[in-house]
Amino acid sequence: MTEPSIRQKATLWLAIVFVLGAALGGVLGYAFAHRGYAAEPAVLSAQARHAQKREKLTRAVGLSSDQQKRVADILDQAQGEYKALHATMDPQVEAVRQKARDKIRAVLSDDQKPKFEEFLRKLDDERKHNEQ
Repeated sequence: MTEPSIRQKATLWLAIVFVLGAALGGVLGYAFAHRGYAAEPAVLSAQARHAQKREKLTRAVGLSSDQQKRVADILDQAQGEYKALHATMDPQVEAVRQKARDKIRAVLSDDQKPKFEEFLRKLDDERKHNEQ
């Protein structure tokens, strides 16, 4: 049996290091993507989101300080109108939502109803979280 040459040993070690690196990279990639170790995106308050959008508008258009004030007043007024509109529409939207849910409940079996209620709970929690 012949002794492997230095070149063959180096090639073998290089292949081993490559395979181990690929395996480790795959495992860590899976862990970060599927196990919740990845950093969650920062959740901004509604006020912070509005300020961020106004700043982007200011930079994109090149608003002067006087224009920034006037645009802010316009957007604040529109925001108030949006809130008033939501106050009148939200009860109607909720009524339609509940009516549809009741119709779905009528279609489901007794085994499916608890699963549907859990699904709705998660959906409502997510909607409340997104509204903030």
